[in-house]
Amino acid sequence: MIRINLHSLLSVCGAALLLAACDGRPEGTWQGYAEGEYVRVGPIDGGTVDAIPVKRGDKVADGALLFQLDQTAEVAAQAQAAAQLAQAQSTYRNLLKGLRAPELEQIKAARASAAANLQKTSLDYTRAQKLFANGNVSKAALDSAKAARDAAAASVRELDAKLVTGELAARQDEIDAAEAAVKAAQGVLDQANWRLSRREGHTPQAGTVEDVYFRVGEFANATQPIVSVLPPENIKVRFFVPEPELGGVHVGDTVSLACDGCPAGLTGRIRFISSQAEFTPPVIYSEQSQAKLVYMAEAWPEKTPEAFHPGQPVRVSLRKAQ
Repeated sequence: MIRINLHSLLSVCGAALLLAACDGRPEGTWQGYAEGEYVRVGPIDGGTVDAIPVKRGDKVADGALLFQLDQTAEVAAQAQAAAQLAQAQSTYRNLLKGLRAPELEQIKAARASAAANLQKTSLDYTRAQKLFANGNVSKAALDSAKAARDAAAASVRELDAKLVTGELAARQDEIDAAEAAVKAAQGVLDQANWRLSRREGHTPQAGTVEDVYFRVGEFANATQPIVSVLPPENIKVRFFVPEPELGGVHVGDTVSLACDGCPAGLTGRIRFISSQAEFTPPVIYSEQSQAKLVYMAEAWPEKTPEAFHPGQPVRVSLRKAQ
């Protein structure tokens, strides 16, 4: 039989109720630390680092240049793509316009010459008809004059057709093919421009340069971060709530944040509470604190997030509803 000592039981219960006092903190107040979500900027393709105009601790604006890789191959590809696009556009415009003015003038001159020849051969044929009627020329001579007139007439008709065709655009299927070639060349140029632009790394947000991983002349692999930046809005406070106090903490609650050297009156809003419990981190509570289950939570400063530095201890307390 197990005997329970009432005095011991009361002592255990009292210890549980006074647990917050045992670890040196009032209920509703927790110890945490600041943490940053870094933006690590790297290239899409590997290459030799040509320039890094920033250093650790620099304040950089949105879109600031962080690094530049060797661009020799990308510049050549861009120039080639631009030339191919210009050629495709020229072909397309040429098909839309038809023949050039000098070419049309040449056809018109040939047509005028053919028309003059038609007039001459028509007169010759008329004269041959009269001579043949009087018996002065043979039937072969008459047929020859007629053939010459018909050939001159056909030449005039041919040049008339060339003149009409020359003033028109090309066939629609040729125009469609040329237009498709222009679009394809534009796509190649856009890709070349994009790849060239990605040889430079720019910060997507203003912030502080936290680290530079390479030096000029070193080779960086594809997607390998070269510079990391910490935007102030990416700074949060992580803290741990004991299981008995978890019911009083909710996502969206406002908490007070305090740290050594920080301005007074800083607040934050809880955005995340872990659904899984973990043991008390020894770096958060004192050595006298007994091991117990806690839940990690994160609060994001509402104002002046740059007042906190990653790794800095922060005291978090739940603000009571007014």
